[in-house]
Amino acid sequence: MPRSLEIQTESFPISGAFTISRGAKTSADVILCTIRERGMVGRGECVPYRRYGETMESVAAQIDAAGPLIEGGLTRQELQRAMPPGAARNAVDCALWDLEAKSSGNAVINSLGLAGPQPLTTAFTISLGEPDVMAAQARAYAGRALLKVKVGTGDDERRIRAVRDAAPDAAIILDANEGWPEETLEHHLRIAAEAGVALVEQPLPAGRDELLAEIRRPLLVCADESVHHTGDLASLRDRYDAINIKLDKTGGLTEALAMKKEAQRLDFKIMVGCMVGTSLAMAPAVLLGQDAEFVDLDGPLLLARDREPGLRYAASLVWPPETTLWG
Repeated sequence: MPRSLEIQTESFPISGAFTISRGAKTSADVILCTIRERGMVGRGECVPYRRYGETMESVAAQIDAAGPLIEGGLTRQELQRAMPPGAARNAVDCALWDLEAKSSGNAVINSLGLAGPQPLTTAFTISLGEPDVMAAQARAYAGRALLKVKVGTGDDERRIRAVRDAAPDAAIILDANEGWPEETLEHHLRIAAEAGVALVEQPLPAGRDELLAEIRRPLLVCADESVHHTGDLASLRDRYDAINIKLDKTGGLTEALAMKKEAQRLDFKIMVGCMVGTSLAMAPAVLLGQDAEFVDLDGPLLLARDREPGLRYAASLVWPPETTLWG
């Protein structure tokens, strides 16, 4: 039987609200791409992101427009040329990886040469809020190995100090989501370094981050919104020490693997991150993150409910996916 393509939109409620410098959300709205061929089923999930001009409708339409090519037997390699980086290509790319694995009987773990992949220590996200509220959140999760703390206002010193005091033993990542004004950048970086923060993500807006090349950086600074695919890397070497690879930015695992290899060649530290999605969206990223310095794949932990079966999470660890979920 020929291939068939199915596109579904789904919504998973978030426990409480997820708040960053650009606003809050109460649900994870995702698109599920399912490709069937000869009785086998491959699935991929993506999360459209308005910051990059994506909506649920536009991403679903983009996948649908590529439908004739996909149903005609499009390969993953051909997909990289047929669709641009972004959420739509991610869903298709990951569905094709899954379909290949199911059809061949060769798990993605084996295709990537991962002998005995290990559980990863993942960050757990503390939403942006008033300092006392963030401190209470941090205190509740102080036993976790790694906290990712959302900041991104003109005055985050009290937030940084409050969270550190509430979780003195946890490693901390700060994520400003492009929200720090240039005039407070050096001050906030200094406060973060004094607090023993391990890394700061995207302090300045993408395209307006030249100042990072002109100042002394007292701790690791990581590109997120400034980096999407392999072609972005070379221009960022003087501004950033690390890059955050997200499948919804790269357009899937295929490009993410190439990007990671080139980033390591250029001596960037690697962070593997995610949008807020289900275990299906995290599964390929867990394999990508096997040798990353930082991993932030807590999306399912922020949801009121996840897919079944989902990834296994325990304490600060996330385990590689079972093939019944993906790959």
